[in-house]
Amino acid sequence: MSSDARVLCPSLLAPLSLLALLALLVLLGSATTAAAADGWSASPSGGGRPSFYAEGAPGSVLQDAVSVTNRGAGPITVRLRGTGAPIVFADRTVRIPARTRADVPFTVTVPAGDRGAEIVARGPDGGDQRVGLRLRVTVPELSALTVEHVAVRGDHIAYDLVNRGTTALVPRLAVGADGLLGPVLDRAPRTLPLELPPGRRVHLTEPWPDRPALDAVDVRLTVTAAGGAGDTAETSVRFAPWGAVAGAGGAVAAGGSFIAVRRRRRRRDDGAAPESPRVEDELTGATT
Repeated sequence: MSSDARVLCPSLLAPLSLLALLALLVLLGSATTAAAADGWSASPSGGGRPSFYAEGAPGSVLQDAVSVTNRGAGPITVRLRGTGAPIVFADRTVRIPARTRADVPFTVTVPAGDRGAEIVARGPDGGDQRVGLRLRVTVPELSALTVEHVAVRGDHIAYDLVNRGTTALVPRLAVGADGLLGPVLDRAPRTLPLELPPGRRVHLTEPWPDRPALDAVDVRLTVTAAGGAGDTAETSVRFAPWGAVAGAGGAVAAGGSFIAVRRRRRRRDDGAAPESPRVEDELTGATT
């Protein structure tokens, strides 16, 4: 049984990992014990529980048990199956002695969205008893934001912002640069004029018309957003008043100055990230 989840029932407790805190699964029984004419019934286990309750993240595997009670004077055989969700029983066919209750463990894999499901018990007479399950998944909001591909291009600083969380974000940006003799650029945090949906990447530029003509500069971009999202990325540039293209490492002659770039980045959040967000827009981040 997966350790990613815990079923909240009196008869069964399993460890709950941090992953299981990212989502809530509530399995509500739409039918309780109903005695059949021949004296057998099916219900959630645990001493008359009216419903199933569980916690888990989408894709995690949860466990519980269904009780089948034989109130008759002879043994019976009951067959179990699940519909509407991936439900796996420890035994699909259960033989129950007279005046005995059998608790049959099962697992259910948490789906990606809301849906209905059922556990169906078929008795020896071919009749069915159904214990309805309603599966609902609620994924909590996760804020995760990265700033990537920082580069100085002429009199602009280019960069990408990527929303790697599950909620829309309105980013704030601070820009700084330190030269050999101290700070050469210090822009206080400001809110950018855009809302970044989950999984979206945007390409932005920050104007820098008064950049140095001769200096070695470390440029730093810091982005933040609601929910604790944030990231910092840096790049190093060297400005020299030469009008020639030189060097093998992507050196560029621009505006009469030679720029050699060495990039480094520093991550400030640890949110789970899509592998390949799409490039959607190109905006100018300098808008106030």
